[in-house]
Amino acid sequence: MPEPTKKDETPNGEKVWSLGEGQAPEDLDKPVDTPPLSSLLIERPQGGSITVGGDISFVAKVEAQDLLRKPTIKWFKGKWMDLASKTGKHLQLKETFDRRTKIHTFEMHIIKAKDNYAGNYRCEVTYKDKFDSCSFDLEVKGFSEGHEDAGDLDFSGLLKHREPKQDETPEVDVWEILKSARPDQYEKIAFEYGITDLRGLLKRLKKTKKEEKKSEAFAKKLDPAYQADKGGKIRLVVDLADPTVELKWYKNGQEIRPTPKFIFEQKGTQRILVINNCGLNDDAAYSVAAGEEKCTTELFVKELPVKITKEIEAVKTTVNERIELECEVSEVGAQVKWCKNGVEVSTGPRSRYRVKSDGLKHWLIIDDASKEDTGTFSLMASGGTSEAKVQVELKPLKIIQDLQDMTVLLGQPLKMHCEIFPGNVPGRWYRNGQLIQSNDRINILQRANTLHDAGDYTFVPEGYSQSLCAKIHIVDPPRVHLESLNFPDNTVTIVAGNKLRVEIPISGEPAPRVILDSGHRVRAETFPDHTSLTIDIAEKEDTGNYKIVLQNEAGEAGASVKVKVVDIPDPPEVPLVTEVGGDWCSMTWEPPIYDGGSPILGYFIERKKKQSSRWMRLNFDLNKETTFEPKKMIEGVPYEVRVFAVNAIGVSKPSEPSKAFVPLAVTSEPTMLVVDDVTDTTVTMKWRPPDTIGAAGLDGYLVEYCIEGTDDWRVTNKELTEKTKYTITGLPPEAKILVRVRAINAAGASTPRTLQHSILVKEVIEPPKIRIPRHLKQTYTRKVGEAVNLVIPFMGKPRPKVSWLKEGQTVDPTQVTIRNTDCDSIIFIRKAERKHSGKYDMKVEVENHVDTAIVDIQIVDLPGPPQCVKIDEVWGGNVALDWTPPKDNGNAAITGYTIQKADKKTMEWYTCIEHYHRTCITITELVVGNEYYFRIYSENMVGLSEGATQTKDSALIVKEGMQLKNPEYIDHDFKEPPKFTQPLINTFAIAGYNATLNCSVRANPRPKVIWMKNKIAIIDDPRYRMFSNQGVCTLEIRKPSPYDGGMYSCKAINDLGDALVECKLEVKGQNNVLHHVAELNLCIFFSF
Repeated sequence: MPEPTKKDETPNGEKVWSLGEGQAPEDLDKPVDTPPLSSLLIERPQGGSITVGGDISFVAKVEAQDLLRKPTIKWFKGKWMDLASKTGKHLQLKETFDRRTKIHTFEMHIIKAKDNYAGNYRCEVTYKDKFDSCSFDLEVKGFSEGHEDAGDLDFSGLLKHREPKQDETPEVDVWEILKSARPDQYEKIAFEYGITDLRGLLKRLKKTKKEEKKSEAFAKKLDPAYQADKGGKIRLVVDLADPTVELKWYKNGQEIRPTPKFIFEQKGTQRILVINNCGLNDDAAYSVAAGEEKCTTELFVKELPVKITKEIEAVKTTVNERIELECEVSEVGAQVKWCKNGVEVSTGPRSRYRVKSDGLKHWLIIDDASKEDTGTFSLMASGGTSEAKVQVELKPLKIIQDLQDMTVLLGQPLKMHCEIFPGNVPGRWYRNGQLIQSNDRINILQRANTLHDAGDYTFVPEGYSQSLCAKIHIVDPPRVHLESLNFPDNTVTIVAGNKLRVEIPISGEPAPRVILDSGHRVRAETFPDHTSLTIDIAEKEDTGNYKIVLQNEAGEAGASVKVKVVDIPDPPEVPLVTEVGGDWCSMTWEPPIYDGGSPILGYFIERKKKQSSRWMRLNFDLNKETTFEPKKMIEGVPYEVRVFAVNAIGVSKPSEPSKAFVPLAVTSEPTMLVVDDVTDTTVTMKWRPPDTIGAAGLDGYLVEYCIEGTDDWRVTNKELTEKTKYTITGLPPEAKILVRVRAINAAGASTPRTLQHSILVKEVIEPPKIRIPRHLKQTYTRKVGEAVNLVIPFMGKPRPKVSWLKEGQTVDPTQVTIRNTDCDSIIFIRKAERKHSGKYDMKVEVENHVDTAIVDIQIVDLPGPPQCVKIDEVWGGNVALDWTPPKDNGNAAITGYTIQKADKKTMEWYTCIEHYHRTCITITELVVGNEYYFRIYSENMVGLSEGATQTKDSALIVKEGMQLKNPEYIDHDFKEPPKFTQPLINTFAIAGYNATLNCSVRANPRPKVIWMKNKIAIIDDPRYRMFSNQGVCTLEIRKPSPYDGGMYSCKAINDLGDALVECKLEVKGQNNVLHHVAELNLCIFFSF
């Protein structure tokens, strides 16, 4: 059973991270379920060997050339332990990526390795469906004697080596106890025998209960598990069926070599592995292989608990004494923990506590005990705890020298001294009962700087009720403290018009008398700690020196104060605008004549539009110079500027505004200058307007040229041209010229746009090339009556000659209009007819070069009705129809047919099927007893034919098994011209509410009904809806407005005549109707 990952302890008691002991023995022979391997790793980690406490690194590299994202990497120890959660001070995982080489580098660093870090490790890399893995081994070797100095406090190397005490209790086979125990007792047994991995225990126990198969190589296999005490010896015995077979032993999958620790013995058919001096790193899975067979077991090393053999003794002492707490345990080098009042004691470099161990003994040392060290100290070991109380008391206080009363001059050193025993007792100083200092020294030096230092001083030793007292008296001669005013050269500066009040600090004990030498405008006042000079309204004449004299019985002192009155400066001179640009200008001015008694610090500049009264500040930081360049002005708008002077006092009044100026700028250079055409004596250039024109506008363009190799630019157009295309004439043939164009406006000429290469004045023949549009490369289809307008571009120089033929014949100009330009040809047919269909041949010629193209035009129309529609057969409720395609297909393929039926009684037609492709059909679900007529429309890409072909005969649907012979009657002639049986009635409607007009008409055959407003037919108007049902004709007007009022008429027309009725409709606004909505609905029914 593998022991779960745990925290190990170093010899000094420090908890460190542990890598565990590898995979379980029963999992050694199981295959690992992993995806198929692929070559992701370009550099695999290699195994290594280090000594205990050493560092080692393992590196794996993955090439990311074909990877879209970073691959996933995992590091394992053994088979199941993922090291990602074990990172800390002993294990670090690092990832880097080199963008230049496209390589991911993954590193695993083991720091200060322990002996149980040895074993097999594995690195797995996955990316989507790719997987790669690599295993490597780590061997950790123990220290050699004297290999490393353990420090001044480590005496373990001087001690004798003692064999661990053998536990007198007999060995117990835990697995036998578990096999015979109930499942509810597993947890209790595991706790009793120190097994912490309960899940692994249950898994292992489940497998041990399975019946083992008989082995051919082993007569007796290893036991499922073995248990040994730490420092003891264990023998693993296996009995072979064939003594000649070669045997190999493994630990965590690594072969074991004979060493003093691992000894191989042989007795007959028995093979024995002896493990001496078992340690925690021997707690692992062991296996033995005999040929192809293998058996496994697991060794558990049990660490005995450390017991207290000698308890800690209680200590009672005084402060500043040394305290040593001693305890003895049952094992050398055992890990123990010292605590104070249940909290672990810190033993770092800055701690007051030191720990020491020598063999079985452990000490906690306090060199300089204090009262805070009083408490309960305990030592905790794995097998018990020992406690003892420590009590630290104060020593008796003895006053050797008391404090003395003193009189000191102000500013002289003040030294108060006392001596007490013990001498290292901290204390607090008080003046007049107030705490002034807390220090761990007894002797304190203090300089008397103020009269407040006088008073009663007391020193109170900490922890004692006694105190030491002394009285200090301070005297001081008179002084004037001008330096505390922080005035340069003792000069007070005041702005004219303000009130001046200068408070001058003075000192002296007793209080001095103040004498002030001042004018009649200055008022003096004296206070205990200062004197003041006051001028209510400062004027320039108040500038001068003022003398102060202090007198008391200790002496006399004097000082003088200078008063300076300053003001704001005068305004600067009128600014002058020296230069103007598109959105900027340059201005300058003269400084003010009077600076107000303070240097000019800078200037503020403002501007405004001439027509405006609002000034705008242009700079928020002072301008040190007397020149400025305002920017971001609107081109073409007149502006004015003015200036303010600034000194330390404030801002002057503004200067007079400058003369008005207007910012104007030339345009940017013309763009996209290219050659449009070249002949033997001319060159045609074209360009586009400048990107930036500005407020000055654009007056025109100036075109210049020069012969290549010279700088003689000649103007070709004496007058400016407003067009962006110009032809330079009168050029010498076969000369090379350079061309440039300037844009001109009121501000001047722009930067020229020059053609980058020279132009050869010689006409070049370009063979013709017809560029047929993509939609004309297939048959071009239009309906009859639509306009045809085709543009076919072509290329060629000089101007090509274009000719058109239709079916090999010249195109009739009365039917088809053809218009040719330099670069395209246009075919235009105002109203297309079917005779315009055909293939049109286009030929473009330039001297001996020819290019041709064909344009196929198809004019389509509605098809004619089908032919010969007849009833082939009638049975049950079904009728079979047959017909032939129409004679005229409308110059387009027939895409389908629409079949309709009508009852002979009503002759109202209903559609049976649409878009039918065949020329025969069976109509089903006809009503028994009815007699039907059928008609068929043909359909092409334009639509349905205007007329339909009707069957001559009717189809009578009779009930099967009954034949009724109808008597023959002479048909009555019901034909009559239209006649309105109910006329229209004049009415009115409410605006916003639907209105309807109704009438009824009688006629045979069925008449065509036309509605009119003011004798104008209503056709396809969404505001009107027309209905006709059983002779009742209805016109619905949706939400009428007053403009919909007028004379409405209904006209009915058939082959025998026509009839007309009229009415007047008046639409009233909603405001004219109080509480009702009028709606007229006249419905009169009649029968033909």
